[in-house]
Amino acid sequence: MSGWREKKLGEFIYFQRGHDLPKSQMQAGSIPVAGSNGVIGYHNEATCDGKGITIGRSGNIGTPKYYSTKFWAHNTVLYVKNFFGNDEKFAFYLLKTLDFSGFNTGSAVPTLNRNYIHELIISPPPLPEQKAIADVLSALDDKIDLLHRQNHTLEQMAETLFRQWFVEEAREDWEEKPLSSIATFTNGLACQKFPVQIGERGLPVLKIKELTSGISDSSDWATETVKSEYIVENGDIIFAWSASLMVKIWSGQKCVLNQHLFNVKSKDYPKWFYYEWCKFHLAEFISVAQSHATTMGHIKRKDLDEAMVKIPSSETLATMSQTMKPLLDKRIVNSQQIQTLETLRDTLLPKLISGEVRAAFQTA
Repeated sequence: MSGWREKKLGEFIYFQRGHDLPKSQMQAGSIPVAGSNGVIGYHNEATCDGKGITIGRSGNIGTPKYYSTKFWAHNTVLYVKNFFGNDEKFAFYLLKTLDFSGFNTGSAVPTLNRNYIHELIISPPPLPEQKAIADVLSALDDKIDLLHRQNHTLEQMAETLFRQWFVEEAREDWEEKPLSSIATFTNGLACQKFPVQIGERGLPVLKIKELTSGISDSSDWATETVKSEYIVENGDIIFAWSASLMVKIWSGQKCVLNQHLFNVKSKDYPKWFYYEWCKFHLAEFISVAQSHATTMGHIKRKDLDEAMVKIPSSETLATMSQTMKPLLDKRIVNSQQIQTLETLRDTLLPKLISGEVRAAFQTA
């Protein structure tokens, strides 16, 4: 590949250790403070005045973050001090393909030493192709970000309407029922007891980790012959009732429901209705779980029985659904598209960075 030359990472970009800034010393401002897991606060001064990249130095090591504006690089990160004229966004994507876990020099706390990673051998393309690769991947990331922001807006709209109807303007003659009576809360399986059978492909297991981060290569798998009520489909409402309590719309592939998760469904009420009521009571459920936590906080069935729901007339509910259903349906469609774009990006990323797939670019 013409122009793709081997060099040390430290010759391509140069890392500097971040700067200490305790929470108590952060001054009111709009400049993000970049920690190893992302933004950890805001300050009135910056250590980096333009586009920049950090990777985790302590704790969460090696994870790259890209910042399009000035920021303060915290001492838990390494940040790029010099790009040597290379494209900043390409450098970010290149770093995403590198595995820094083998460079951990910490004992109790994982730690990354810049002197070691500067010796890594890479093969970057010339600047025009760097820009072309970055443009392809950035276009996908920009579309993903737009869809996430749309979903955030749609969720806020739905929550505002729900609160207006059922809290601020709720009628006294509306019936009250337990949350447990408007939907079924199916608890998952101990999936280790249902391994993939010989001759079948099986299905990934949905645990709390996957509910947060999606299905990955490290996810467990189970047989696909479990009863249908334990199969999770895209758009299902999943309620994590143990450890990290949360209510989410599943936006991944077909999978098997693990224990500590409810799949929430109803034959009598619309999806938006029981989804919003589960979210409405979530803060209360979290408080209950924390109050009797031993090793792992959780709620019990009786907590669902004691959480009350206001039920409007069927005519009123149908009218509400005309507004609420499209908001939820659009979120589910957006989430499916996000999943597709993320898969495409993650497939293209290593191929573009390695040169296996070439991005079109104009030569001078």
